[in-house]
Amino acid sequence: MQTHYPDIALHVPSLLLPRAGIPLRAWSVIACDQYTSQPEYWEEARRLVGEAPSTLDLVLPEAHLGKGDPETAIDRINQQMARYLDDGTLVEHPPGFVLVERDLGRAAPRKGLLVALDLERFDFRDGARELIRSTEGTDPARLPARMAVRRHACLETPHILVLIDDPDDTVIEPLSRLDLPHAYDFELMQGGGHLRGRWVNREKLIADTAARLAALVRGDPPMLYAMGDGNHSFAAARGIWEESKARQDARPDHPGRFALVELVNIHDPALEFEPIHRLLDGVDPQVLLRAMAEHFADQGFRHRTFANERDWRRACHDEATRRGHGLPYRTATTFGEVGVGNPGLKLETATLHAFLDPFLAQHDAASVDYIHGEAALADLCRAKGRIGFVLPAMDKHGLFASVVEHGATPRKTFSLGEADEKRFYLECRRIQP
Repeated sequence: MQTHYPDIALHVPSLLLPRAGIPLRAWSVIACDQYTSQPEYWEEARRLVGEAPSTLDLVLPEAHLGKGDPETAIDRINQQMARYLDDGTLVEHPPGFVLVERDLGRAAPRKGLLVALDLERFDFRDGARELIRSTEGTDPARLPARMAVRRHACLETPHILVLIDDPDDTVIEPLSRLDLPHAYDFELMQGGGHLRGRWVNREKLIADTAARLAALVRGDPPMLYAMGDGNHSFAAARGIWEESKARQDARPDHPGRFALVELVNIHDPALEFEPIHRLLDGVDPQVLLRAMAEHFADQGFRHRTFANERDWRRACHDEATRRGHGLPYRTATTFGEVGVGNPGLKLETATLHAFLDPFLAQHDAASVDYIHGEAALADLCRAKGRIGFVLPAMDKHGLFASVVEHGATPRKTFSLGEADEKRFYLECRRIQP
């Protein structure tokens, strides 16, 4: 069986899944970069896992960064990976893809295809035009912790979602209509929905899928894949691969050259783009707002507050139809909106960060977090010294064209669904020979 299709950066992985009898609901946990400001989510995950084998012991939740000794935590993760291999917790399967179907309470499940992609065909630096493109800016400060987890790991487990632009449903949808062998079928923890997986491991099916993916390659230089979720994890994997090549201990078929991802068609009706809001902590909201007024003074800055949440929501909805960028905000005591009449940038996220990035650089006590869902933002804004900015959703159908024309969007511009719709860790793969 052909397991590598270099022209389209596609690799057919040999996956590891928990042996029969291991409860998958405890094994599978959500992406490590979720609920970073809600540690109670991870506390509940630990309670639900108990003493059962779990991917919770194979990842480092970002909510735990800055708490305890990270080197000790990473050593523990690496030891647990080796233990799960040695004690038979994980069972390796023949090369193949997995057709993934995730019920999220919509009319149809979200469909995906678990594959491995070639890190050689990805470059997250500004201006890169590889077959696999970043859709958001990559923050170098977020890479070291992720690289540290992967550097001495013997396994990877993916939360990365990569988008393909397949308006005619030629790649994933035809597989969903076939009678494919069962891989897993279970309910995810903490409202994550229901997950089913079926094997795509017949040689002809794999070859046909590769051919259909190849037919989607467009542009010059060509583009096929756009990072959806997990851009920084994929960039970290690329960084570790570069280290391996620099040591000259990485042959062309080294398993660390590839990374597991789930491909999702951007036209899948169950895939929704959600905004990612901004929570500023450690700030005096009035100081920040005055600084915004000064920063945008020559761009048509405006500012108003509202007596209640109903009036605020109505006004901000009307604002969306007007010229320029409106940036609604909330604090523990105030509903407001700032506007930039002549922003000079395409996206509200870019306009906001044109101010936020230099502001944060000058205020050491201030920090920004990226929040999924207005309800979560509202809860977090109740504390003193915080201000939350509500951002609009991006039109998913324009993403590929935007990336081709303008390059990556500002970091954390959009989210593939709400926080509880993110990919859960489940499948594993060896990344050391």
